[in-house]
Amino acid sequence: MADVLSVQGVSFRYRQQWVLQDLDLRVSRGEVLGILGPNASGKTTLLRLLNGVLRPRQGRVTLEGRDIDSMKRRDIARRVAVVSQELPSLSGFTALEVALMGRNPHVPAFRFERPHDVEIARQSLERTNCSDLSDRNMSELSGGERQRVYLARALAQEPEVLLLDEATAFLDFRHQLEFLDLLARLHADEGMTVVWVCHDLNLASMACHRLLLLRNGRAHAMGSPREVLTASNIEEVYGRPVIVDSSARNGIPRILPFVRQAAQDGEEDPPVPATRR
Repeated sequence: MADVLSVQGVSFRYRQQWVLQDLDLRVSRGEVLGILGPNASGKTTLLRLLNGVLRPRQGRVTLEGRDIDSMKRRDIARRVAVVSQELPSLSGFTALEVALMGRNPHVPAFRFERPHDVEIARQSLERTNCSDLSDRNMSELSGGERQRVYLARALAQEPEVLLLDEATAFLDFRHQLEFLDLLARLHADEGMTVVWVCHDLNLASMACHRLLLLRNGRAHAMGSPREVLTASNIEEVYGRPVIVDSSARNGIPRILPFVRQAAQDGEEDPPVPATRR
């Protein structure tokens, strides 16, 4: 497949300390790529570089073969949509109005949204299972509900690339699974390219074709979930031992962390693997 995004020898720092160093990454069209790593490993910074919000101090980032630094923000927004981990309330706007904001890159300057744009916004809300929130004020919604509305706004952009920063952070178990179903549909029906920053290793294992595991701003491992999510890789990066087995149904890796049970009768129990619910 052709590369839709390319990161070539990229390093970045905000002040003195380098956040990313000597990073190379190619994202194929239609791929679902997961970006993993502990806090401060450079995940969100990488996403901002892929969106052209930040410029690398060294190296280059390309979108469909073009240097992203040379592209106008409006042109990038027609191809790339972002769902950030920061969720502003946007008080005063309804969920439909927020979803409709995703049409801005496609609406001519000094023009109002067309009925076609409103219909796309409504369809996006339906795809994220929040049509019932259309007329609700954003300030009235829970964090999980707002997260799904912002995802609808991103889908309303009709992007070729979807960048997700902790998109399941505020979602309950049911909506996490619905999110995974949505990713599968976007890939199967539209061939959409998705780059997903995720803290949940098991969700990433289920949803992603490839994974990039960052450590201190460098690529520690890259490949399929089976290649990346090994017990040794996880312990080296996160500093905690785990058990990694595979699902009998589909063979994908499953990570079982060690947790310490609550002490009873004044005695401390040894660590045991956490059970999956």
